[in-house]
Order: sequence, then structure tokens, then C-alpha cells
Amino acid sequence: MLKVKFHDATKLSPAEVLLYFCTVQKSKFNFHHRNYSKASEKLKPVKVAYSSYETTDKTQLDDKVRNPAIIMHGLLGSKNNWNSLSKTIHSRTQHKVIAIDARNHGDSPHTPEFTYPHLVEDIHRLMKDLSIPRINAIGHSLGGRTMMYFALKYPHLVNSLVVVDISPIRTSPAILEMNQLFNAMLMVKLKDNIPLSKARKDVDAQLAEVIPDVYIRQFLLTNLVELEGGTYKWRVNLESLMTNFSAVVNFKPPQTTYKGPVLFIGGSKSSYLRSEDHKDIQKIFPRAEFKYVDGAGHWVHSEKPAEFLDLVCDFLKKNA
Repeated sequence: MLKVKFHDATKLSPAEVLLYFCTVQKSKFNFHHRNYSKASEKLKPVKVAYSSYETTDKTQLDDKVRNPAIIMHGLLGSKNNWNSLSKTIHSRTQHKVIAIDARNHGDSPHTPEFTYPHLVEDIHRLMKDLSIPRINAIGHSLGGRTMMYFALKYPHLVNSLVVVDISPIRTSPAILEMNQLFNAMLMVKLKDNIPLSKARKDVDAQLAEVIPDVYIRQFLLTNLVELEGGTYKWRVNLESLMTNFSAVVNFKPPQTTYKGPVLFIGGSKSSYLRSEDHKDIQKIFPRAEFKYVDGAGHWVHSEKPAEFLDLVCDFLKKNA
């Protein structure tokens, strides 16, 4: 029997989707030497919310001895986006799977800080809290860059790495277009004391005035939540995400390499992971292999789940 545990960090995807509005261009980053041990001491990690997928059958306890998989969603996403995928990965590989909410997302705490070093230290704290010695790191877009950073900073803690439709080489500088869409969410007038279905329709109509793509609006609406008393709010910390967005776009990981097994999964219709970058990526991840899913865009895992799961599960089995 599969056991799913939900852990809220407080008791009380993604903006990359918006990159479809932008032109992607290549940017070579200058890596900087830093004293990462001292930098980590200054960062204050938060206790992130997570859901775990593990067996309760005492005759099948492989997920107790294998390195668990930790999954991080993309910007404006949440662990809930990975619910069915996490269950399937667990059942097919017998790895325990932990899907997390990044800070300022889902059920995790809101903070003014939102940078890759902060996200990395949040994962590091979770591993310490759960007494996890090593992980199989999986991340999409923002989550993919976070997991790349984590593997480069803590290579001894990473058994393998799966990066979904994002590159350490390319990015988009078109911050203004994305901020305009963040502003659209901020400008929405949330009505109180109406059913959730009606609230979603009302917010969708307001967003439609500036966001014509229904897929993007429906994704953003997953962040609309009802509070006690019949009020509504966005569960993402828009103010922090907007303030720190340039730090998210400008990816500057540690100047080192991760020599473990790495799988990059891209969508054939996406411009985020380009074949001309493979050689440069392999300078950072020497054992990187690249797979593309035909007909998929940036959201490979949601657009082509069967093909995505085959790639991930085969990779995890091969590198158990």
C-alpha cells in the first residue's frame, strides 16, 4: 500500500510559463569564486512543506534503503502539480518520493528572500531534518536550476540529478514582460463570500484582459486559495517573487562540476534546452545525457506524462 504524507511548514509553475511571451537568448555567465560555507552560515533556511510517497507494506521496504527522490516544481507551481507523477515514480521505482513547496510557494513560508542559495539551503535543511544522507534530485525549470545548484554545491549529497527543460547556460532577460503579468495578478480584485468556482471564473475574467492564453490563466489560478471566513488570496508571495526575479533569471551557480549521473529532459517544441548548449553543459556536468520528448513544450511532465515518466523511471532504476 502506498502511503502519502502531507507536511505543512506553517499552521495557519510557473512564471517560466510566462517566458513564452519572451524571446529567449543565449547568455554566457561569468562564474565567481565564493566562500560558500561562510555564505551558507548567513542564509536562514526555512522549513518547507512537502508531501512524501512511500510504502506501508513491510514486505516491500525497498524505499527505506534506496536514496529518496526530492522533486522541486517551477516558479508559481507547487508540490500539488506533482501529485500523480510522484505516486507513479514511487510505484515504478520503489524510491521514496518527496515533493516540496519552495519558499514563497504552496504551503511553505513566505520570506522577503528568494534566491537560489536560499532555495538550496532549504533543501539542505529538509535533508537534515529527515535524516536523509543522499538524494536523487529532480527539478523543473526554476526547480531544475535549484537542483543543479544543489548538486554543484553539495555533490556528495546527490546520487543523481534530473533537470527538466531548463539550462544552466541560457536564460531570458525579458523581465519587464513577466513583471507585467505578475502585476496583473496583483491588480486582481478578489471578492469575498462567494463559492470557489465562482471566484475562479471572476478572477479568470479579470486576468483575461491582459493574459489571452487560457492555459497560462488556468495555471495561475491554481494559486488562488480560499481562507477561513470566505476570503481569497494568492498563495504565492508575489511581492517577493517580483522583487527577486532578476536573481532567478540570472543563474550563477558555484564554479565547479558535478560528476554524478545527470539526465536533462527537454521538450522538442521548447526553446529552453538547446542542442547547441550540450557541450557547454557537459563542461559543468560531464556525465550529462540529453533526451527530448516529441511534441512537448516547456511543461514536458504535464504535456507528455507517459513519455516523461518512462525517461525518469528508467534513469532512476539505472542509477539506484
